[in-house]
Amino acid sequence: MTYEVIRTKDLHEGQVLEIILGPPPGNIITARLMDEVLTELERVASRLQDCASKKLIIFSGEGKHFSFGASVEEHKAETVRGMLPKFHHMIGEIVSCGVPTLAKVSGACLGGGFELALACSMTFCDEGASLGVPEIQLGVFPPPASALLPFMCSDTFARQMILTGDKFSADQLYGHGLVNAVAKTGTLDDEVSSFVTKHFLPKSASSLRMANRAAQSGKSEYYKHHIGAIEKLYLDDLMATADAVEGIQSFLEKRPPKWKDA
Repeated sequence: MTYEVIRTKDLHEGQVLEIILGPPPGNIITARLMDEVLTELERVASRLQDCASKKLIIFSGEGKHFSFGASVEEHKAETVRGMLPKFHHMIGEIVSCGVPTLAKVSGACLGGGFELALACSMTFCDEGASLGVPEIQLGVFPPPASALLPFMCSDTFARQMILTGDKFSADQLYGHGLVNAVAKTGTLDDEVSSFVTKHFLPKSASSLRMANRAAQSGKSEYYKHHIGAIEKLYLDDLMATADAVEGIQSFLEKRPPKWKDA
């Protein structure tokens, strides 16, 4: 398939699919990128042609970074109602994907990019990766992270991430169970390839799909149960505030926000 903003690559004789987010340096998650990822996930889910043999989908970023996050431009009041439900749908499709998914993270993995990694079955990071959900600094909050983090780590740490907007190292998130492995600088590709060769290639593709559906079922149901209400809170309540609009606008205008606390 030929796409505008993502690349796909078959690895390990077609048993592994890599979806590479782009364009660099930020690999911003736009509505266009969401459409292309959803198209590829649908293709793999169909099991047509070579898709039945897929044992793993790897998400990575083009260049030095995984993703700076979702498009701030598309978070403006006039476009957010069309973009946000699509983003939430994409995250849900990754969470419930039959084929196991692995986020291969280097550099910045922020906002919507971090939420994409959270949706995956596993996350491998370079030791220099920086991860977090900085949305609160723009006067908004991260809906998928608000749904997924309390399921995946302690409520205490989930609230810390969401309310502070701080960035964390891969080692810090490994300690909270949000990252599966941390590779030394320059070795991430080899670490992932070695792990895949040992743990995925010898196994049945159909059995892996069943096992992944089972392993992700709790996270998928939790996400489905909570994301609707969180999305409504964002679109109907948050976006009706002056500060949510100001936060997005000030970022686009590259100036400090002027909060009205309302």
